[in-house]
Amino acid sequence: MENLKPSLILPAPAKLNLFLHVVGRREDGYHLIETLFTFLDYGDTVTFSAAPDGTFTRTSELAGVLPEQDLCIRAARLLAKFAGCSKGVALSVSKKLPMGGGLGGGSSDAATVLVGLNSFWELGISRQTLAEIGLQLGADVPVFVLGNSAFAEGVGEVLSPIEVPTAWYVVLVPPVSVPTALIFNAPELTRSTPRIKIVGFSEVEGHNDLEPVVCSRFPEVKDHLKWLRSWGNAKMTGSGCCVFVDFLTESQAQTCFAEIPEGWHGFIAQGLQDHPLKNWN
Repeated sequence: MENLKPSLILPAPAKLNLFLHVVGRREDGYHLIETLFTFLDYGDTVTFSAAPDGTFTRTSELAGVLPEQDLCIRAARLLAKFAGCSKGVALSVSKKLPMGGGLGGGSSDAATVLVGLNSFWELGISRQTLAEIGLQLGADVPVFVLGNSAFAEGVGEVLSPIEVPTAWYVVLVPPVSVPTALIFNAPELTRSTPRIKIVGFSEVEGHNDLEPVVCSRFPEVKDHLKWLRSWGNAKMTGSGCCVFVDFLTESQAQTCFAEIPEGWHGFIAQGLQDHPLKNWN
């Protein structure tokens, strides 16, 4: 086996959807959306280690996910196939982000694998091409690969970088896991929100079309939103279950977080304009 670089540890941050509008549905069943992505200084970490050529293993456990379903392993295999690369890798993911939480944990991990292996294997593939590879894994993967806070259209893959005001967020994690497909296939989901022009658009005016559907099926999410709305314009991110509210300062966020009901879980995080790996090679 040829020598590879030493082990590498890279971040895989969470994302928030500051709004999420469902504006239509394609003939193939995929939904057309408009959303605003931003990143948080909170998330998972991915460790890359040398492995025998042609082997792809995950050394950390992920309950309920088979190796062939693991987005990180799938990302490594896709990249190796695209590049004609015979090298292998052992991956370990330190998880903070909940599954079915709407924070993009799996997509973020997969994007970090693509970006990390591009360097680890010395492939020299452009970010745009990596984003196109990532789209095969999920609609949220490209935004993590390209690394900009962005207004997204299409199924979430048509991205326009945008400046997002600096904020601190209190994010609550209700004790449920929300299946994305269940929510998008709900018959009562509104799929005709008018399209917007992002120029001059204030994210406060936006909403999440998936939120009423999730709240009707998962009362825990409804309860967490109700409590958080006593502090501001709280919203749900993605297809749930996590909910958030923004503050101008860290101290304001800490004041809110100190008051969350006993037994509830969440975290405080600062919004990031760019992914921490945006300019990393």
